[in-house]
Amino acid sequence: MLKAVNRVLLGLLGLGLFALGGGVLLGGLDLQRHWGFDVPGWWPFRGPDDVVLGTEGRTRWREEDWWWPTVIAVLAVLLALLLWWLLAQLRRQRLGQVLVESEDYAAIRLNGRALEDVIEEEAQVLDGISRAHVRLTGRCAAPAVRVRLLLKPHAEPARTLEQLSGETLAHARDSAGLDRLPSEVRLQEVRHRARRVA
Repeated sequence: MLKAVNRVLLGLLGLGLFALGGGVLLGGLDLQRHWGFDVPGWWPFRGPDDVVLGTEGRTRWREEDWWWPTVIAVLAVLLALLLWWLLAQLRRQRLGQVLVESEDYAAIRLNGRALEDVIEEEAQVLDGISRAHVRLTGRCAAPAVRVRLLLKPHAEPARTLEQLSGETLAHARDSAGLDRLPSEVRLQEVRHRARRVA
């Protein structure tokens, strides 16, 4: 749903900016006079000397009691919507359930958070891993895993990846009855602050 909302909002924003830019360009270059056509009466930009918002437009509603509360309310709602949209972009999609097929072909739904917790716990037991963070993505019938590992100073990254892939992720794939479990693994090392020794 987020992708559809993004497309609609970006499409509307693009159309609005295209229309506004075209109107300013039309008036700024005086194209209606050069090309011999007329613009509607409500059109704000009629020539190169016109401004976007004139004195009358800026001061027309200033004395009305409802004007400033309405402006502030509209801007507050707009700000809230933009913040919601921004947070929705930053928040990665988390898979809530994984579809597991049993031997009798019955569809069972496994809690995605439970599977993430099991993978995290098994990964943290491996040698050289200080902390693990796991997130399931994708679709419930075809999940994928994003793993972020914090390595201890003595860890060997190649060996750690081999253990994670061959043991932890393979065990999760087999226990969930999945044919494949694509994974993306990010490794980070533990950084210790330098301490002065007296």
